[in-house]
Amino acid sequence: GRRRDERSLEALSLAADGGPVAGRQLPEGRRATLASALELEGTVLREGRLTQFVANNLERRIRLSGAPRAEPPTAVGGGSIPAIDPGALQDVVALAGQVAAQVDELLRNVHCGLQALTALSVGCIQTYRDGVESLGEAADLSIRAMYALVARCEELDRAMQPVPALAKRIRDMKGTLERLEGLSK
Repeated sequence: GRRRDERSLEALSLAADGGPVAGRQLPEGRRATLASALELEGTVLREGRLTQFVANNLERRIRLSGAPRAEPPTAVGGGSIPAIDPGALQDVVALAGQVAAQVDELLRNVHCGLQALTALSVGCIQTYRDGVESLGEAADLSIRAMYALVARCEELDRAMQPVPALAKRIRDMKGTLERLEGLSK
């Protein structure tokens, strides 16, 4: 029911920047932003830096764009959509095919790269596992060798217990020999 502005979105965008529209300066109250112009033509959703636009009556606009040039399409919301050029559609189809082929190639390359990274990761994990197992075995062998060394040291200590008594006897014998030598001189 409400009559919408006859200006195009480009004109509204220029008006928002303070530029002239069709050679004239818009009054301050008539300035609008591109977003407000889009809101007149459909729904604008904003999520962070992402802006989505859904046009009102999109099907009708598409049908009108395909209408014969002899009869002008009726304006929806104050703006008309120009007819679609079949050559442009063929170009779009060709470009879409090229993009699809490039996306397939990109996905193949990504797949190969991921396989290589996976193989490298598996190799690293296996090497790490082998290193941990070797370290565990080496630590186990070291602990066993340490216990064996401690046991041998205890055996040696027990075997050396008579040595202090033997040393005392040797000192006594030496002292006795020195006294005998002193008497024989």
